[in-house]
Amino acid sequence: MGTKRNGESIWLSAGEVSGDMHGALLVRALRQRAPGVRCMGLAGSAMEEAGCKKVFDISELSLMGVTEVVAHLPRVLGLMRRIYARLKAERPRAVVCIDAPDFNFFVVRMARRLGIPVLYYICPQVWAWRKGRVNFLRDKVDRVLCILPFEKPFLAAHGLDADYVGHPLVDQIPFADIEDVEPDPNRVLILPGSRRKEIESLYPDFLAAAKRMHHVRPELTFTVVRAPGVDRAALEAALPAGLPVTVEEPENRYAAMRGSGAVIAASGTVALETALVGVPTVIAYRLSPVTYALGRLIVDVPYISLPNLIMDTEVFPELLQEDANPEDIAAKALGFLDARTNAEVRATLSRLAELVGEPGAPGRAADIILGRLHMTATDGAGA
Repeated sequence: MGTKRNGESIWLSAGEVSGDMHGALLVRALRQRAPGVRCMGLAGSAMEEAGCKKVFDISELSLMGVTEVVAHLPRVLGLMRRIYARLKAERPRAVVCIDAPDFNFFVVRMARRLGIPVLYYICPQVWAWRKGRVNFLRDKVDRVLCILPFEKPFLAAHGLDADYVGHPLVDQIPFADIEDVEPDPNRVLILPGSRRKEIESLYPDFLAAAKRMHHVRPELTFTVVRAPGVDRAALEAALPAGLPVTVEEPENRYAAMRGSGAVIAASGTVALETALVGVPTVIAYRLSPVTYALGRLIVDVPYISLPNLIMDTEVFPELLQEDANPEDIAAKALGFLDARTNAEVRATLSRLAELVGEPGAPGRAADIILGRLHMTATDGAGA
């Protein structure tokens, strides 16, 4: 007897803000192609606005490295138990995991235990570290959808036939709406991240770097972009007196990027966003000493930011751990404000769009997911 499933429902599992944004585009593409499909799961505000029922909120999973996960283990385990119970009750046609492997691999196991097909959208960065996870994907996931051009051949070399759909950021960024925005060479954008830990760790140093820059060049102005789910009042409370700085809402972030001479950002998806928009960016990141020490042992890539990895050169400087200090951040950002350097970096970034694929990644992913579900339904009907 086949597993009883809940109509045409699909469970989506995002783990953080970037996954929520990608998931929102996927939900819209799924509903456009299959209006009767019901999307639900672990989601954020973007997926909810796109029509996904937010059964659990990604704010419950705003974690970073190994030590941070361990510190919140009881809460994470509780969330897992609740998700398993809901999956068991809902019996969706499929589970679609979106990035966040440290959590979503447990979701994969839960779905497999319940006999629910699993697709993985936005392949985990198994090419960077813990390459043995390729075996898990090959054995436990029905289909893996890649968004970076080098992922498919890497997975193929490890016995996993995946689909390359292109990067959803190409669809997410409203290029037509911002193409007329002129960069202000005296404006610096600050992107402190979306996770509480990274904001606590980096935001004070970003602001201290801004003060140093303003001391050297008093004509500079600064804008902080609030990420979804981050408290605006907390960001404003930390602003230094006398610094010409404003806080911008997340829905205006792309225009703010386009209108800036340079960006200071926490490492993450935002680095690829600023690269595709074409703005020179200083990347900074800081982890707990234990997480960083473990990372150095197991990470096997020359860069941490996607633009550098895709272009195979350090377009954006990467300041990690003790190098992510106000002095070095300010120096790198001021260097990007030099007119000649700024123009050279922008020219280099103009070639990036060719490497990340054509628009339409969420639609291609939706076609594969719905096609896979049709195959599953057909197989079950013939059993």
